[in-house]
Amino acid sequence: MKHSCDFLVIGSGLAGLLSAHKLSDLGTVCLLTKKEAGECNSGYAQGGIAAAIGADDTQAEHLADTLKAGAGLCKEEVVRLVVGEAPARVRELRDLGVAFSEKAGTLDLGLEAGHSRRRVLHAGDITGREIVRALLERCRQDARVRFFEDHIAVNLIRDGRGVCCGAYALERATGEVHTFTSRATILATGGAGKVYIYTSNPDVATGDGMAMAWRAGATLANMEFVQFHPTCLYHPQAKSFLISEALRGEGGRLVDRSGRAFMAGYHPQKELAPRDIVARAIDSELKRTGEECVFLDMTHMSAEALRGRFPNIYEKCRGFGIDMAVAPIPVVPSAHFFCGGVQTDADAATAIPRLFAVGEVAHTGLHGANRLASNSLLECCVFAHRLHGLLKSRPELWAKPDFPAPPEWNPGRAVQSDEAVVIAQNWDEVRRLMWNYVGIVRSKRRLERALSRMQLLNREIEQYYWDFLLTPDLIELRSIAVVATAVIQSAMARRESRGLHYTLDFPEPVEAERRDTLISRYNMPAAAR
Repeated sequence: MKHSCDFLVIGSGLAGLLSAHKLSDLGTVCLLTKKEAGECNSGYAQGGIAAAIGADDTQAEHLADTLKAGAGLCKEEVVRLVVGEAPARVRELRDLGVAFSEKAGTLDLGLEAGHSRRRVLHAGDITGREIVRALLERCRQDARVRFFEDHIAVNLIRDGRGVCCGAYALERATGEVHTFTSRATILATGGAGKVYIYTSNPDVATGDGMAMAWRAGATLANMEFVQFHPTCLYHPQAKSFLISEALRGEGGRLVDRSGRAFMAGYHPQKELAPRDIVARAIDSELKRTGEECVFLDMTHMSAEALRGRFPNIYEKCRGFGIDMAVAPIPVVPSAHFFCGGVQTDADAATAIPRLFAVGEVAHTGLHGANRLASNSLLECCVFAHRLHGLLKSRPELWAKPDFPAPPEWNPGRAVQSDEAVVIAQNWDEVRRLMWNYVGIVRSKRRLERALSRMQLLNREIEQYYWDFLLTPDLIELRSIAVVATAVIQSAMARRESRGLHYTLDFPEPVEAERRDTLISRYNMPAAAR
């Protein structure tokens, strides 16, 4: 099957939907989504979107908070641009039908860790779901946006000059690989939390965009900076359910099993310290005590107040037998957000002609070594807007191409697999290896062991890829293996601790190491060779 369009958007989170909505006024859009369109990382965002719109707030303070969290690696010009556009992007979301929570007729602004002011707009505790709902509604009403749900991207297509001209994608229902050709291709595939065995991300977060871009020759930047959210619900039946940072913004305390609050021993801001510090503090407490979890105490708030402010979290906990109004919530850290990704400029352009990246898949320089809470949804909005502005003002960037039509997918000698157990085994091994050796606290020895094993696993996976017909599990396994290897290589190349990257061998930041870690298939960091 062959499909053609002006803009191929891969991913249906906030970055993908807003890009598709905006680009549809320039041309036709094919929107690829690996499951149903509403299943995306954005849809699970509980906290909100940051913007300096409060009477006591300024863009200068938002800028300062972001730079402080980024631990010296933010690109200040990018941060200035993003916080400057934040109020306009929030107005745009409201105009598109997003219903943010209000109190007494004005927007209810929340406080989250690392912020010096209340500046986080939210829709109860289901902000991402509300934003995705509104944008999906707009895109489905647009005749120029064509959805291809249950299509998982396999590889980007490039012509002989290295120009991106579309992608191949596997249709789940039929097992057929379709060819999508486009004048411009936009990666909006989100992050890669499923690289780790414990994650707040949904199953779709397997780093497909990062892996495809790497295979196509794009540069990945700062892949060592993986943000672990401090508080994921710890319960045998709970799968990847996040306990929002906003609870700590409303006075929640982290305590051990005896009820002792411990954050004062780690940071003067206690529970409102940056996420990397809180996650490491919890990890330290778990290792010290041998316990499996710590607890988030919200019992200072009434059940009525908790149901009003956190209705989804309250009911979810109740479903697991936890009444957060009377008992603390068991929590553990989990992989949450990738600050690194496909390197782009301030208009979402990658180094590969006609290939762009928006959202968590991209590295723009906004987050530096640690993302400030609720800046991620803002980043999606700002760079979708800037991408549209770039392509509108410079039509030559997506003019009708002169490259020949790409070939259809060729499976070669691949046959149906009778060894699916290999996929399941490698899936489990990659994710456990990353959690145990490349998690919240790292060391040179752990990283060396991880790299040695991943190099072998990558060879096994690639051999399987060429021998057997594609399945969704195989595509995603191939993606997480590429991303895992990139994280390890990048972590080995950084000989210091900074932001989200903490290593026992180099426990302090080093000024000479304050630079981006860049990696491509043609340029491996020397320390990882």
